[in-house]
Amino acid sequence: MNFVKAFVAAGLVAASTSAFAADITGAGATFPFPIYSKWADAYKKETGNGLNYQSIGSGGGIKQIQAKTVTFGATDKPLKLDQLEKDGLVQWPMVMGAIVPVVNLEGVKPGDMVFDGATLADIYLGKITKWDDPAIKKLNPNVKLPSEAITVVRRSDGSGTTFNFTDYLSKVSADWKSKVGSDTAVEWPVGVGAKGNEGVAGNIGQTKNSIGYVEYAYAKQNKLTYTKMVNKAGKTVEPTIDAFKAAASNADWASVSGSGYYLILTDQPGEKSWPIAASTFILMQKQPADKAASAEAVKFFKWAFEHGGKAAEELDYIPMPDSVVKLIEKTWSADIKS
Repeated sequence: MNFVKAFVAAGLVAASTSAFAADITGAGATFPFPIYSKWADAYKKETGNGLNYQSIGSGGGIKQIQAKTVTFGATDKPLKLDQLEKDGLVQWPMVMGAIVPVVNLEGVKPGDMVFDGATLADIYLGKITKWDDPAIKKLNPNVKLPSEAITVVRRSDGSGTTFNFTDYLSKVSADWKSKVGSDTAVEWPVGVGAKGNEGVAGNIGQTKNSIGYVEYAYAKQNKLTYTKMVNKAGKTVEPTIDAFKAAASNADWASVSGSGYYLILTDQPGEKSWPIAASTFILMQKQPADKAASAEAVKFFKWAFEHGGKAAEELDYIPMPDSVVKLIEKTWSADIKS
């Protein structure tokens, strides 16, 4: 993928710059990988400083920053304040985006199908096993649905995308909440596992009669067939930047700025809101061993906030509002000793 090439190039630049420029190393969530890649490439061209980011999933990113093997970790499942304090970490939201269901069905084009949360939950519970199930047909009366078994694709790694997807399913399905619940890794009732948003996207692209969930940029760039969704207000919505912004507009970041910005954006109210919106977060050590690398990372994040908004929107992510960036900059000054 071009993303990988961009990061390899960025990493090589980081290794070859002068001794005065510290390497920025990060690891974690695959959800923001497309935009972090784009930012890294632009930042490298502008400053000569590179970023080496491993797209390994939120669970891996949390483990690596806890082990102090990277300058920053990235996660789509925010850590709660007690965990942050225990590990000596500071956390903030970097960008917002959305998770979309994707399918591979012959003759079905992007946006042709619609799902509601209850039906999605029943598919992932293994209660709905065929594409022509009455529940799917009721939502899609004009779609030619095959009498074929559904191949369910889900994440095999510790994943913030999974956390937000299962958090949403827990909110719309009491059965899901009681039997499975939400976390970065869950005991899936059914399905084929794939690693990363990249793995799920690849699996869906190659497997007929399949369904999965990915961050929207992966659906768009891999030309996958995304579906519409019925939101909390009962309205059918397309996965568009306006629908993502409508969900994100409900985020009251100021109220949680003192508790590690812990906020979940799934199942937001509003007639235009996309139901599975999410934020991705950065984790850094409050007292980093390599202060130069830590300072360089903060410079990169500051640059991304100031100059990366257009690139984010081109990939259908939602940049953090200026008012929230000001709060985050105060958090950096107060909490990161570098």
